[in-house]
Amino acid sequence: MKKILAIVMALILVAGLAACGAKTETEPESTSSTAAEVKAPENPVIRLSTTTSVNDSGLLPYLLPTFEAETGYKVEVQSAGTGAAIQKAIDGNADVILVHAKASEEEFIDGGYGVERLPFMYNYFVIVGPKDDPAGVKGSADAAEAFDKIDDTESKFVSRGDESGTHKAELKIWGDDVPDAAEDSWYISAGQGMGACLTMASEQQAYCLTDKATFLSMQDELDLDIVLAEGEDMKNTYSLIAVNPEKIDGLNTEGAQAFIDWMLSDEASELIAKYGEAEYGVALFNLL
Repeated sequence: MKKILAIVMALILVAGLAACGAKTETEPESTSSTAAEVKAPENPVIRLSTTTSVNDSGLLPYLLPTFEAETGYKVEVQSAGTGAAIQKAIDGNADVILVHAKASEEEFIDGGYGVERLPFMYNYFVIVGPKDDPAGVKGSADAAEAFDKIDDTESKFVSRGDESGTHKAELKIWGDDVPDAAEDSWYISAGQGMGACLTMASEQQAYCLTDKATFLSMQDELDLDIVLAEGEDMKNTYSLIAVNPEKIDGLNTEGAQAFIDWMLSDEASELIAKYGEAEYGVALFNLL
């Protein structure tokens, strides 16, 4: 009996030692995980001034958690029309901009406010409108012809009217025949962001020029259809520009460059290329 008891005690002791050994082996793994945590940069806040479409479409909320987790930076997003987004940078309230109006971007750089224009992705503007298409826009050769039909029939049209990239693209399509909201009651100058304009167009059963990504992200809430898509005069290119520290003081130049480098990386490109496929069956943005 004593012999059996001794054997049992020996087995318990061996099991206890094995357990201690197992616990000791897991400790370096925990230490390694702690060491792998990203150290916050000295200046961790990046001020990004951007157009509403990359925010309203959900692209930035989709990308930024990965960027922030990998780098330790925190991105403060200010979204407005491209004109207002660029003005924030001129006023010293942004470190980097992400916008989509080539002429305005080049003017920003020519004025010494931006370092370099880096086009990196695009999507298309589309014309959306009532499902019965009262102006007969479907089948138009391009956006200019579609706008002529809307003008001829005086069908309601909601314009951004806010100097955004979308508004400037719309004005370019109208050319010399831009309607006057004060005289043409069918032409509504909203002075609002893309999401608000789409909601207004849906409520008033009006046509609207929009980036495709924002429309697809909202389409379940809207009583509108795409009536003209992806014409050659509707390509919509997005660019990144770091604000020039030689022109403006107090910038987080290192953070701005880190953000640009990551957005142009293979990892970000893969994420952008997949965005929208699962939910909409098509990517919302294309890489240049």
